[in-house]
Amino acid sequence: MDKQVWTLRGLTFSYYATTAVLMPFLPVYFEGRGYTSSQIGLLMMIGPFVTIFGQPLWGYLSDRYQTLKLMICALWAMTVLSSVGIFETQGYPLALLFMLMLYFFMQSSNPLLDTLSIKAAARSGGSYGSIRLWGSMGFTLLAVSSGWILEKLGGLQSIPYLYWSIWVLPFVLLLFLRDDKGSAPRVTLSMFASTFRNRRFLWFLLLIFILMIPHRMNDVLFVLHLRDLGASDTMLGFAWALAAAAEIPTFALLGRYMHKFHELALLGIIAVLYTVRWLLYGSITDPSVLMLLQTMHCITFAAFWIVSVQYAVRLVPPELQSTGQALLSMVFLGLAGITGGSAGGWVKDHWGGSGMYYGGAVLTATAAVLLLGTHAYYRKKGIS
Repeated sequence: MDKQVWTLRGLTFSYYATTAVLMPFLPVYFEGRGYTSSQIGLLMMIGPFVTIFGQPLWGYLSDRYQTLKLMICALWAMTVLSSVGIFETQGYPLALLFMLMLYFFMQSSNPLLDTLSIKAAARSGGSYGSIRLWGSMGFTLLAVSSGWILEKLGGLQSIPYLYWSIWVLPFVLLLFLRDDKGSAPRVTLSMFASTFRNRRFLWFLLLIFILMIPHRMNDVLFVLHLRDLGASDTMLGFAWALAAAAEIPTFALLGRYMHKFHELALLGIIAVLYTVRWLLYGSITDPSVLMLLQTMHCITFAAFWIVSVQYAVRLVPPELQSTGQALLSMVFLGLAGITGGSAGGWVKDHWGGSGMYYGGAVLTATAAVLLLGTHAYYRKKGIS
């Protein structure tokens, strides 16, 4: 039994469990404080914005000082302290400040945890997906049970206590985590800057940006679209629980077989499946069917994340793996999140939810053509 792998599985499980408590209920919690819908929207959109700056910075620092464990511990400690500010202070300006801090620290830890998982999986002969699936399990378990737990604790005002109590487990597990300092040379600013001269990597990030805009649009606006179609609050919660649960078999199995195919070819196929998914979302008006279609997460997002993480690792030098993962997350969570949330909201206001998803299908179809075309070009040039 590889102790490092099991420690990372526990860390991934408990970290994603904390997000399942916080994110679904924060908008309702803020509504109870009397904030308007536009104020709540700004609070929830601040995350993708700060991700653009936070993740590359922390990725560079972890590569520079060759310590992932210390960086993750610091980021998680600041995440919890930021949440104390959210829950214990009053006034919208302070809520905005502490939400900015929360996202800056919390989401910056994602690529660092992924980097440790990739290294541990490679060393043990396993797959990254066999570790990442535990995050989906943690999110699913808490997404399904947190509403019931909060009800037993006395309602939404008990969110802080549930959230903070779950953080005990990852901090305990960090004591057993072995740092991966590696033997690579210390990263300098010039080495970091070389990432932005890597044309293949930058082109890959552009394709990911195009592909992920509709996905992040769906993350922000899916529940509003469901509500427009008459879905109940219970259906809204189960829709996200189904999506997270559907990721588990893909994370468990895809890593074993993906080495047989080139990553760009797989991403092109995933883009085609995304196009089908958004066409179905645009044409179906039964909220129950749409809720069940969230299971397509397994052949779209889960597959996308495993393949893109693996390809990003191949495109950057070993000593810059954390930086590469951070830039990938920056594009997915930050740039695509801001574009998808704002542009998707504008399209939804003017052409409705169906128009929003049809527009998303156009983008993913474009990404499919570019990904498959790039793969064919690289094969012709003999580029692996």
